[in-house]
Amino acid sequence: MRSSSYGNQAPMQRGSTEHRIFPIMSLTPYQNRWTIRARVSQKTRIKTWQNARGEGRLFSVDLLDETSEIRATAFGDAVTKFYDLMEVDKVYYISKGSLKPARKEFTSIKNEYELYLNNDTLIEPCFDASNLPRQKFNFVPIEKLLELPDKSIIDVIGIVKDTQDVVMITTKSQGRQVAKRDITLMDSSGKCVTTTLWDKDAEEFDGTNHPILAVKGAKKSDFGGCSLSLSGSSGCHVNPDLQEAHQLRGWFDAYGKDAVGESVTTGRGGNASSIPAQYKCLAQVKDENLGMGENADYFSACVNVIFLKKDNCLYQSCPSDGCKKKLIDEGQGYRCEKCDRVFPNFVHRLLLSANIADFSGNQWITCFHETAEVLLNKSADELGALKENEIAYDEVFAEANWKRYQMKIRAKADTYNDETRVRCVCMSLQPVDYKQASQHLIDEIHKLQSTA
Repeated sequence: MRSSSYGNQAPMQRGSTEHRIFPIMSLTPYQNRWTIRARVSQKTRIKTWQNARGEGRLFSVDLLDETSEIRATAFGDAVTKFYDLMEVDKVYYISKGSLKPARKEFTSIKNEYELYLNNDTLIEPCFDASNLPRQKFNFVPIEKLLELPDKSIIDVIGIVKDTQDVVMITTKSQGRQVAKRDITLMDSSGKCVTTTLWDKDAEEFDGTNHPILAVKGAKKSDFGGCSLSLSGSSGCHVNPDLQEAHQLRGWFDAYGKDAVGESVTTGRGGNASSIPAQYKCLAQVKDENLGMGENADYFSACVNVIFLKKDNCLYQSCPSDGCKKKLIDEGQGYRCEKCDRVFPNFVHRLLLSANIADFSGNQWITCFHETAEVLLNKSADELGALKENEIAYDEVFAEANWKRYQMKIRAKADTYNDETRVRCVCMSLQPVDYKQASQHLIDEIHKLQSTA
């Protein structure tokens, strides 16, 4: 049903036809003629896709009026037609799009439908829309993230407590290099969560001076307890003019800047600035029988790398998405027994054994692909290119020794040939933040004094 008085708007002229403004919340697929007046609150980059049916381009915008939000997506020729026209924070009259059920696994917008823009869609700038809101968030406190299902799409706000360097990783599906950066967000509860930025967002992000970050549409993962990841459709707003942001800045300047923080990303291992309570020295792995229970144990340790096993640490793996199986070189191609296919190419992957030590002892650990690349400061492909140059290859491992890191380690018992051993796996690592590490030790001393 049309709304003839929504927002006291005058009819909009389209040739000889008049259209009144419909609120976004009233749109359904059963309406044929409607016009909305909405602000673009968020816009993605143009993305390309390719599958068995062909290839194409798309981009999305989030539209907002006084009543609700809706995601709008353009494909193919509509990308060329509308991408440059639609700008963030500008307001437009939009009509003649098609409405379909929303794919809620890709957005945090609470709307049953999403809008598809096509070549028949009409979009015109609106120059009188000062009463329209600019942003709408449904923030979830970091301490509540553990209560949400895996793969939930949520909005979150936090202060950037720590920023890691950009690392380049190889995507499994396309084998291309993409930038990745982990940051730590903390809110006024003192809880922290590791949040991953990708591609241009990772390369361009500046964490100087602890900015406030409001994220719209982050994906929650249960990997390592809880972590967040931004996708191409997520929105990343630095120091937004929001009440929540001003309150968080005030809290951080008064109290939060000296807080160590407690990370909800325990298993994956938060950053060094978020040292969890389960800080251990290596001797405690044996003394406390870590990893011998039904579930794995996770702990944080400040260690030196003293030896790396470089032999057979680099292997040729299957390039298909989701498969990491080692390939068999058949001369004319590379066979994956798991996929039962022969590929013309392969992807280099790392599986590295390292010996680490602290004041109390030493421990062998396993570093899988991502952590091994960080430890060696080389991508697997870069290391593979050096394989024929023995001197340059060995130099990579020599330079990686005697570096000091804050590591998050998973301990779990494995049984092989009736012998049970605790296997330790490095989940993440980063250079030691001595200020934060010292603060952690001071806090532990205060706890001991209070119980004395």
